Amino acid sequence: MLRLVILISILFFGCRQYKVKRKIIKREGMVLIPSGSFFMGSEDKFSRKDESPKHLVHVDSFWIDQNEVTNGEFTQFVEATGYITTAEIPPNWEEIKKELPPNTPRPHDSLFKAASLIFVSSQGPINLNSHNQWWKWQPGANWKHPMGPDSNIEGKDDHPVVHISWYDANAYARWAGKRLPTEAEWEWAARGGRKNSIYPWGNEDLNSGSPKLNSWEGSFPYFNEQRDKFFYTAPVGSFEPNSFGLYDMAGNVWEWCSDWYDFNYYSKIKDQKLLNPKGPEKPNDPYQPYLKQKVMRGGSFLCNDSYCSGYRVSARMKSSPDTGLQHTGFRLVKDIN
Repeated sequence: MLRLVILISILFFGCRQYKVKRKIIKREGMVLIPSGSFFMGSEDKFSRKDESPKHLVHVDSFWIDQNEVTNGEFTQFVEATGYITTAEIPPNWEEIKKELPPNTPRPHDSLFKAASLIFVSSQGPINLNSHNQWWKWQPGANWKHPMGPDSNIEGKDDHPVVHISWYDANAYARWAGKRLPTEAEWEWAARGGRKNSIYPWGNEDLNSGSPKLNSWEGSFPYFNEQRDKFFYTAPVGSFEPNSFGLYDMAGNVWEWCSDWYDFNYYSKIKDQKLLNPKGPEKPNDPYQPYLKQKVMRGGSFLCNDSYCSGYRVSARMKSSPDTGLQHTGFRLVKDIN
């Protein structure tokens, strides 16, 4: 109990200082995030079961990329190393079936091509529980060809790189001398020092005032109003930063974290002393018990309140580490020492 009282005191006094505008310290495209304590998770009307209970967490200071990693930056990495992304390699059935229910039949050979998932608009209203109605397995789709072999990233060096698997993000991180953020670090950075805000900018509804992020506006997945001026990705930094000076902590592309995803993780740790938590030791998803998944945060250009609300600071998403999609990217962190 004493530890809890001490941490609550740290939280109160630590967060209070961020009510005033703070000096933003930058270095080589990164921003210094101060140490602090906060209640991680959510229990509001938007929250999902894996976002609760709220629990007190302390995070030490760290550096984080001000923007999502861009096509231009990823190009430099590939040119320097010759790296080949997961989406550019044909899937291996022997590896895939390890994370599927026993006796799952082998798919047709046509699916075992280098490919990735791309978004395809529907012609009208559909059942939003059927994700396969707006995702298409597209051979030739990868970070260089985000819509398939006939597309390219020419003129989009400042857009976030997409179709990036967790393994790809880690490879880039090793080359850059950085690492993926923990889920706790990511949420603390996204909150910008705000104690109980729903979004990186505060609590104002995302549809009020000027556009605050790149998301799906209208009726998903068939009509996008594009009030934010973008249908797919937007150049990084197209919208106002949060109080820590970070851009696109909501919308644009989902961002990988280092943690395994455990649906019940918050319930398991709610009574522990949480200093720089690194997530569960192993993954657990009761809805996909055979699939090992990593955490993703921040939402994307496809998020809409009708089915996702992934741009909330507490919203959690997950995917297998070998998965890349048209709205999946990353940003990195670095220890201060």
